[in-house]
Amino acid sequence: MPDSNLLLLPGAVAEMLASVSQNKTLTLGDHYGLLAAALDETLPKEERLAVNRILRSVLRGKVHVTNKI
Repeated sequence: MPDSNLLLLPGAVAEMLASVSQNKTLTLGDHYGLLAAALDETLPKEERLAVNRILRSVLRGKVHVTNKI
């Protein structure tokens, strides 16, 4: 069960993936969304794969991490 303080909104992972793909930037809000997704044990496989794709892009330097919301 996900932590009650970190709830992921429906469609948030798809929105993050689209935003990160377009802007090549991971915002602070996206960071917290990824944290909530990572802690959500009920996250569907497709969304978990999308989260992993975003994280790999960050690790490879293809996505810039910013402190902006």
